[in-house]
Amino acid sequence: MKITVSPSELKGNILAPASKSSMQRACAAALVAAKRSVIYNPGHSNDDKAAMGIIEALGATIEKGNEEIIIDSSGFAGVLPLSLSERRQGEEAIINCGESGLSIRMFTPLAALTGNKITINGEGSLVTRPMDFFDEILPQVGVSIRSNDGKLPLVIQGPLQPKNITIDGSLSSQFLTGLLLAYAASPNHDGAGASENADSNKVSIKVNNLKSKPYIDLTLDVMRKFGLRVPENRNYEEFVFDYSKSNSPSSGGGRGEAYTVEGDWSGGAFLLVAGAIAGNITVRGLSMSSTQADKKITEALISANAGIAIEAKGIRLHKAAMNAFEFDATDCPDLFPPLVALAAYCNGITKIKGVSRLAHKESDRGITLQQEFSKMGLQVELDGDMMYVHGGKGLKGALVHSRHDHRIAMACAVAALRAEGNTVIEEANAVNKSYPDFYDHIQSLGAGVSGGVDWKSIAKQMND
Repeated sequence: MKITVSPSELKGNILAPASKSSMQRACAAALVAAKRSVIYNPGHSNDDKAAMGIIEALGATIEKGNEEIIIDSSGFAGVLPLSLSERRQGEEAIINCGESGLSIRMFTPLAALTGNKITINGEGSLVTRPMDFFDEILPQVGVSIRSNDGKLPLVIQGPLQPKNITIDGSLSSQFLTGLLLAYAASPNHDGAGASENADSNKVSIKVNNLKSKPYIDLTLDVMRKFGLRVPENRNYEEFVFDYSKSNSPSSGGGRGEAYTVEGDWSGGAFLLVAGAIAGNITVRGLSMSSTQADKKITEALISANAGIAIEAKGIRLHKAAMNAFEFDATDCPDLFPPLVALAAYCNGITKIKGVSRLAHKESDRGITLQQEFSKMGLQVELDGDMMYVHGGKGLKGALVHSRHDHRIAMACAVAALRAEGNTVIEEANAVNKSYPDFYDHIQSLGAGVSGGVDWKSIAKQMND
């Protein structure tokens, strides 16, 4: 699918989309809480749909309301979900994670709680991403696993048993998120920590070189709000579970836990940059107290001397002359695409650290950003872990390709708002992965978006 973005002036107010990082974690926590939970402001991206499909496969039921979903996971006891136990003996259950990297990494340990043989698969670029982390770690916690040379599909069989382990956190914090949720929910602890801890009721996960620490803060916050057992965080180097303490009591009354999905700083970052480049807009629904890593986009905008004002009613942006900046995106690599779009209109050479985190995304984002933005006349250099963006010279409209990467599509669309001439984005529907309303939202602010697609109808269908 192709769409065309024309140079435009933006104005007005917009509500940021729901955070898929928050939504997917809420689905996982609601599953292992094994009770009835209400999730307000649920997302409807493809990744969110993948998470909901997975928890249904693992025994949960989902009732969709106008502004909330109700999840009943009482069929999930951390041992044998009804939907799996009813299968014929020896028949494998199959879970499809779509193209969601978070879902595959988070739900694999949770599926391993069941004791069933389960095949876990995905689609698109997910089938090429490395999953050898599980080959190394899952056998240490009592789970058998067979992979395709460290890639999908995975065939696992538990039940997972929490033990003292040490993991590498340098590739992604999402693996740790899955283990934290699984350890919190596991009923299979039986003095597993006795050999290394004086207290046999304590089990720990040690982590070397953890990246994206703010996402672990989000995981722990969601666990706490769903009444799950929350580990002691020892400076992000060790997470200690005390099984002598029960999970927190439910605070949701007869309905169980109630959780409101946060506004999405990852998707919101594109709106903020669009406002700094081409408009006078206010973005609402983004909490400055959020633990989401991509909240740091505000620091980049301030460093670039963008026209930004953080107010009670939202974040106001207006077009202004901007200068090059330096930014460390190691803990928030998803910000690279909007940062490149921003840097394109900043005078001078912007330096962004963290390129090593980009290789195993929906595309190899460092190279993809370099190649696609070069079509628009922007010079992007890659040198080890550093990216150098030569901005301030203007962009030209061009034919670009999303590479089936949602954030590349959005970055090109945002950069096109001040380019000279129209920009055509091929495979523009990649945005459905995280932000299906994106084109409709920027169009509502005045962006010239065309291509024969009724984005409002698509958004309505996604919500139905």
